[in-house]
Amino acid sequence: MTTYSRTEIINRAKDLAKMIAETEEVDLFKRAEELINRNQKVQEMISQIKALQKQAVNYQHYGKTEALKKVEEKIDALQDDLDNIPVVQDFKTSQLDVNDLLQLVASTISNTVTDEIIESTGGDLLRGETGSKVNGSGGSCGDGCGCH
Repeated sequence: MTTYSRTEIINRAKDLAKMIAETEEVDLFKRAEELINRNQKVQEMISQIKALQKQAVNYQHYGKTEALKKVEEKIDALQDDLDNIPVVQDFKTSQLDVNDLLQLVASTISNTVTDEIIESTGGDLLRGETGSKVNGSGGSCGDGCGCH
């Protein structure tokens, strides 16, 4: 069995990150972000939302509940309008796609490490138990309590 250092693992992770950065999902994300940044209407709406959010924080701080409610309603309406713009929808979809890819990679790494541990200890993959659990080497009581 080959043993790797943390540095080697981090270097491999960086290589994997570079690969991910060159996927179709990330390419679509970058293009969608560029379109968002170039779209004047979208940028104006984002600025309006940010300004209203600052007002909301101030109203909340000073206990102006009625004014806060009205500002929150304006924010919600603007956000709904923004979310209905096709370029924004494309951007959000691309964000989800990149996030799904990252989650898939993280899950694959985690599951593979777990499987490797189970297999390398002579365990049972179907039950998800390591060899020490399967072989009952948890002590004389047999329940793995570590009492012996």
